[in-house]
Amino acid sequence: MLQFLGIGAQKAGTTWLYFNLKKHPGVCLTDEKELHFWDWHRARGLDWYREQFALAPAGTVAGEITPAYGILPSDIVADIRREFPDIRLIYLVRNPIERAWSAALMALPRAEMTFEEASDAWFIDHFNARGSAKRGDYEACLTVWRSHFPAEQIHVETFDDIVADPRGVLRRCCGHLGIDPAVYDGIPDDSLSTPHNVGSGQPMRPTLRHYLDSLYRPKIDSLGRYLGRDLSGWLSGSAQPLTLSQRLRVWLSARAHTCR
Repeated sequence: MLQFLGIGAQKAGTTWLYFNLKKHPGVCLTDEKELHFWDWHRARGLDWYREQFALAPAGTVAGEITPAYGILPSDIVADIRREFPDIRLIYLVRNPIERAWSAALMALPRAEMTFEEASDAWFIDHFNARGSAKRGDYEACLTVWRSHFPAEQIHVETFDDIVADPRGVLRRCCGHLGIDPAVYDGIPDDSLSTPHNVGSGQPMRPTLRHYLDSLYRPKIDSLGRYLGRDLSGWLSGSAQPLTLSQRLRVWLSARAHTCR
């Protein structure tokens, strides 16, 4: 029986979480990390979906992690609550500026472009595309899920904490899932901190960092109040001084996007 879902966010550490939860003998995860049942494959039917968890060994908690679930519409989340009212939910969030950049870099090969070929305007279009914008609006996503599930069933962790204290993140996730966190005490630090699904690592252009800082500053401030957490570090030093020509490029790219 399904007992938990990892619902996002994209490029926020969900692959890391998947591989580390698989190390826990009390967790049964699907062989395929992302089932995409609730967004892509509902036509397969709930019986098919339930079968994916039917063989979970006794005494384990069964679940799946599909980061796209974070942006599901309210009516679909309502269906999940009706079918699985007691499931636990895990939502990882990452500085939306960094998340948007990582997602855009991931999209480059799909657009058949190299980093050097992609203009600032292309990146800005990607940042403002519906998919990227929705995935970076964590407060809106949590508001939808919390309108159907009690807040205590939704556990939120940050990518920053995964980097700084992966063992601590896993222990807290275990507590949320009701399983023994001591399993991770015997796993070496380097194993727990190994990154997964790492992007190309191209540094962000100063012009685009400046644009993303302006784009996400209000959302970061609002999310910090919503979660009761200090997220000001997501903005500290993120906007480097730009030359006059760089400021002009940002203004022209932003204006071109707004006027479409």
